[in-house]
Amino acid sequence: MKSKWSIKRLSEVAEIQMGQSPKGSSYNISGEGIPLINGPVEFGETPFSRTKRTKFTTEPTKMCRAGDLILCVRGSTTGRMNIAGYDSCIGRGVASIRSEKYQDWINFFIHVNRETIYRLGSGATFPNVSGSMLAKLEIPIPPESEQKRIVAIMDEAFEGIDRAIANTEKNLANSRELFESYLNAIFTQKNERGEIFKLADICEKKRVITYGVIKLGEHIDDGVPCLRTSNVRWLNIDVNGIKRISPSLSVDYKRTILKGGEVLVNIRGTLGGVAVTTPEMAGWNISREVALVPIDTKRVYPAYLAYWIGTKTSQKWLSGVQKGAAYTGINLEDLRTLPVVVPDLKEQERLINSIEKVHSFSQRLETIYRRKITALNELKQSILQKAFTGELTADTTNQTAKAAQEVNAA
Repeated sequence: MKSKWSIKRLSEVAEIQMGQSPKGSSYNISGEGIPLINGPVEFGETPFSRTKRTKFTTEPTKMCRAGDLILCVRGSTTGRMNIAGYDSCIGRGVASIRSEKYQDWINFFIHVNRETIYRLGSGATFPNVSGSMLAKLEIPIPPESEQKRIVAIMDEAFEGIDRAIANTEKNLANSRELFESYLNAIFTQKNERGEIFKLADICEKKRVITYGVIKLGEHIDDGVPCLRTSNVRWLNIDVNGIKRISPSLSVDYKRTILKGGEVLVNIRGTLGGVAVTTPEMAGWNISREVALVPIDTKRVYPAYLAYWIGTKTSQKWLSGVQKGAAYTGINLEDLRTLPVVVPDLKEQERLINSIEKVHSFSQRLETIYRRKITALNELKQSILQKAFTGELTADTTNQTAKAAQEVNAA
């Protein structure tokens, strides 16, 4: 750290206010009442985008001002941040941080220390960060003129990187949309070739559609991998960040111990995920937010069913039966009645082969775009680290712009 810089606690340079849930309030008053920021739904991965009005309340308690930093302090998204886009009420899941003199500097500091803030939290399953914990955070403070210079460099550098990220995300979305269009077109052609069944009617006789482990407990390093909604994506399973549970708990839910080849469908929280388990996943388990569909493979190929459920038609049907306002979900009874057109196995195989050629190409493109986004975010993190160690220079802007262009063009 450079000379003339000082170390101060966050409470010395900013006002920290912990949110409080309004008593007896309604969180779903459409367009009426006082805007409420309450939890991670208003937060984006990109820093400094403005929060959106997603909820309202009739009874204000703690209020923040437009321009305050809003920090998530409870649950798995602890450490994620954004800027209040309007005067609003803040709920229990967030804190507001306001500084008359250092706001821009603090915004960047919180962003670069999101992982540190997450680790501050107490709690067995998810962290819970208190106001006293935030108050003790130590922040390097350069002279005001130096702050303004560094913030200006970061603003300019981030503008170029964010533009490159936005372009890459657009390409990523386009590649998926093209495949979705192809998938929908395949299944809207000559569906009369198959007979329509309810989903439950094409499952194994000895196994039923059901959900998995209700309470996962603490992560066990050498435990049984347990797939959650964050792992079951649209037509693929992402094993990053997988939770492992105790073997004895998994045995208690032996009905959902995987054999490989089952179709999984998200039924709580983040809906839309559907994928086929692989043979390597035999012995794994699933959480209660995921439904196991033990398909009768003598009648239906799992890949065919996954693609069928992944179509816009099936996704729309599932959206139509979902229940709940704050925490949406699909009842198993409803899922079991999902209509599925089932042609003979030879026709299923022909459709699978045709779809997988396009899907494979689409996935290769998505992998390339995701790597670019990761590289660009790492570039941003490098700039932030340099800023808070006093290593950021005016030449960084040119170097960053060049690096962003190289990544985007690769």
